[in-house]
Amino acid sequence: MPEAFYSAYMTNQEFSILSLGAHASLPVKAIIALLLLMSLLSWTNIILKIFNIRHVYIQTKYFERNFWSGGELQSLYQNALSKHQKTCALERIFESGMHEYLKLKEKGLTSNTSVILDGVRRAMRASYQRELDSLERNLAFLASVGSVSPYIGLFATVWGIMNAFRGLSNMQQATLVNVAPGISEALVATAIGLFTAIPAVIAYNLFVSSIDRISIRFNSFIDEFLNILQRQIH
Repeated sequence: MPEAFYSAYMTNQEFSILSLGAHASLPVKAIIALLLLMSLLSWTNIILKIFNIRHVYIQTKYFERNFWSGGELQSLYQNALSKHQKTCALERIFESGMHEYLKLKEKGLTSNTSVILDGVRRAMRASYQRELDSLERNLAFLASVGSVSPYIGLFATVWGIMNAFRGLSNMQQATLVNVAPGISEALVATAIGLFTAIPAVIAYNLFVSSIDRISIRFNSFIDEFLNILQRQIH
């Protein structure tokens, strides 16, 4: 009984993922190392992006609460200017719009409502696009990892299976015992490829959905701010 248990234990050890990866051929090892590196970079981006989006969402809610609390636009603008780089994304959009409004107002264009509103809209849209680009940074990398990793793992699997069958060509009698280790080593690459791709795809979809919700709030704020300026001009 102990000998049977030891034999089964050694067999499981030989077919563990670490053992199979260690005994794989050099090209398969290189591809596994590449996939693990991609997984590490992917998880780093995922963690950083989670904190980034959460931070933007909290700051957006905070600024919206201050904006709709009834404070004067001029005081909110001066407060945004005094904080410099510490302003949040939505506050920077507001700041760019208010700056353009005050600049056009100084030029005496208050009688031409459409010119002022168009100028403010363009300024806020440019700032909005910069903030959106910042939020979407590194999403393309996650999309690439999610789409490419399974194929990289599959390539290593095909390579490993080819090597396994090439080794059988020198044997007079091939059995499952001879084929199983080589095929198992090759399939490890596919498993690691899926392990790398699945979190990246899930995170990418969640981040895109979260950024879309933040984008909708930014767009709504721009429209509402333009309505406020229009009423002030009249």
